[in-house]
Amino acid sequence: MFSFFKKKKPIVEKEEVKVVELTDYSDVTKIAEYFKNETGVTFDKQINILTNKVMTFCRQREIISFEKLLSIVDSDAKIKQELIDYLTTNETFFYREFRQVAQLVELVKACVGNVDILCAPSATGEEPYSIAIALLEAGVIPSKFKIVGIDINSDALDRAGEAIYKERNIRNLSAEILDKYFDKHGEQYALKNSVKSLVTFELANLFDPSFLNLGKFDFIFSRNMFIYFDAPTKIKAKNILESMRKNSHQEIFFGHADQL
Repeated sequence: MFSFFKKKKPIVEKEEVKVVELTDYSDVTKIAEYFKNETGVTFDKQINILTNKVMTFCRQREIISFEKLLSIVDSDAKIKQELIDYLTTNETFFYREFRQVAQLVELVKACVGNVDILCAPSATGEEPYSIAIALLEAGVIPSKFKIVGIDINSDALDRAGEAIYKERNIRNLSAEILDKYFDKHGEQYALKNSVKSLVTFELANLFDPSFLNLGKFDFIFSRNMFIYFDAPTKIKAKNILESMRKNSHQEIFFGHADQL
């Protein structure tokens, strides 16, 4: 009786032990190897730059280490694509190395039937659109050619689809061509649909087996991509592109900086 008046022992709550994971951005080597295996792009001579870029990428997403990032990209296709986009940002401009484009125009004009043209990579669209404009300027009818632009950077392809450029991107174009194929809005130049409709863009990885599903092409442009590859990867990439030619004797248009 009256036992409920007895002093109860205080209940001591156990403190939850929190495990604090330490950040580790010390060794980017495995990220570099992974990225090379996936895309062919090597950062052997830019390890410090790669370290800083990947560290920023991780911190923006609260990823505490490069090891953690590796485990995530293996299972998360969205993060993997974001990493590819982040590390492959590049910029080009219209009518770059135009001599090769002029050579292509003459070859297309000499063809009897319709032609398929591959532009790999296409970046933000300046090169495939340059080819389309040059063909139109030479009097080639739109139904005679199809242009496919591919890139591994989805952000670049989104910009290519929008086809809105700054003055530095169109600096090589004459006032006549700008007036004919672009609409100016302030300091930006929007490509007209008459040209945009001539190019199809695809998100594609040269080293993925599905890349071959694009089919074969009469002419292939692959300029300023090989500069990111080491020697063995260049040979592998060259073999893949050569296998996609309709005519095995037709040379691929490589950039002047692409040392094979």
